[in-house]
Amino acid sequence: MDVKKMYIDGCWVESESKKTRASINPADGSVIAYVTEGDVADARKAIAAAKTSFYVTREWRDMDSQSRGDLVLKIADEIEKEKEEFARIDSMDHGKPLREAECDVDDAIHCFRYYASLIKAPHGGVYEVNEGFGKMHSYTVHEPVGVCAQITPWNYPLLMGVWKLAPAIAAGNSIVFKPSSNCVLSCIKLFEIFEKVGMPKGSVNLVLGAGSTIGNELAENNDVDMITFTGSTEVGQSIMRAAAGNVKKIGLELGGKSPNVIFADADLEGAVEWAMIGIFLNQGEICSAGSRIIIEESIKDKFVKRLAERANAITIGNPLENPDMGPLVSESHMNKVLDYIKKGVEEGATLICGGERYTEGKCANGYFVRPTIFDNCTDDMTIVKEEIFGPVVTVQTFKTEQEAIDMANNTEYGLAGAVFTADGSRALRVIKEIRAGITWINCYNPCFNEAPWGGYKKSGIGRELGVHGLEEYQEIKQININLNPGIVGWYEH
Repeated sequence: MDVKKMYIDGCWVESESKKTRASINPADGSVIAYVTEGDVADARKAIAAAKTSFYVTREWRDMDSQSRGDLVLKIADEIEKEKEEFARIDSMDHGKPLREAECDVDDAIHCFRYYASLIKAPHGGVYEVNEGFGKMHSYTVHEPVGVCAQITPWNYPLLMGVWKLAPAIAAGNSIVFKPSSNCVLSCIKLFEIFEKVGMPKGSVNLVLGAGSTIGNELAENNDVDMITFTGSTEVGQSIMRAAAGNVKKIGLELGGKSPNVIFADADLEGAVEWAMIGIFLNQGEICSAGSRIIIEESIKDKFVKRLAERANAITIGNPLENPDMGPLVSESHMNKVLDYIKKGVEEGATLICGGERYTEGKCANGYFVRPTIFDNCTDDMTIVKEEIFGPVVTVQTFKTEQEAIDMANNTEYGLAGAVFTADGSRALRVIKEIRAGITWINCYNPCFNEAPWGGYKKSGIGRELGVHGLEEYQEIKQININLNPGIVGWYEH
């Protein structure tokens, strides 16, 4: 097989070390492709190219808004032309069912088009100021940050990349982009489109390799003006420490252990269906997954019985054949999830269904885990406290509204949460008390390019998507003008 390369300073290149790694199909363990494996030297080349692009040649930074918007729209058009191939790649490389990958591609297209529309939107402001120093006029403008390093996770290979790339590019920054080593193929294809549409040399750079080496360099390097990362809280904390060297701007979207609070008056069947989506979509490999069901005690048994029936009916198989669930992303991650399940049993939770690897038929060599439900869980259990990032959900009960709120907030995370109830006043009252950045009422998991995405507490800093997502990649400059030229001495007052 040919080795897939990195894209640095407008050229496709192998790593300095010439090392490669295999991209593995998690459905059967076979090799899909070989990919060049970069290290610190390659990251520094990409940073240098981005720095030259932004501060010296300035072609993308200084491009007029109409031309820049047209080019971003062209990126979306080119993705749309190859949407089937993008979806097939992500389905094979990650393991998500093909229809879910197709939805990701559609969202990616819409994301580029949304940010293209914001390029020419009004921004900045004009301010009334006092005249203590003469007749003054004050206003602000939004400017690109500069060299932006971006590190993305493996659970949404294309879409998470686009969430970062689209606003950063639209704002006029120069980019160094590093996807997770587990899933890089759709990102490589995206950069092929960047080259095809004519993104200026050095304005977008793709580096491939381990986060422990390349990621640390991107965070520490003083020529990087901003770094954004989506992934685990532990890695996010290390990036914060490394970024302190030049106090670079930072954006973090981190882990979650999100509560799904269900009251007795909720539509039971509807709550079950949304709970299924909340935890088993994308094999549960979602930072915002509704991994903690907190349900009113009087309906718990009926709810758990129905949820288990639905979970046991889930089809599992090759993601290209559109089962309900595909494999987990890698063998190591599968083993991590299975270890959590074992820990849940050891700590006394009641295993209702699942709890094991799925190896039937053609799935024998894949990294499949059955959808798993634990009942009779308590706050002190590992499976309740820690992010599992797989198809595993815990069930706890409450008697009062305040007890439900307290349980929902008893976590170091604050990414997402939901409330199910027929009482509109209670829904709003409880959702306001849940300390999380993304919340839903009587549904779970929908997100939109137009609305901001991000968490509280250890779930991150900053916001992606929406107008806020564009502003993350901008600096605000204040400009003050003396309308009566001359010097006004401070000592005359």
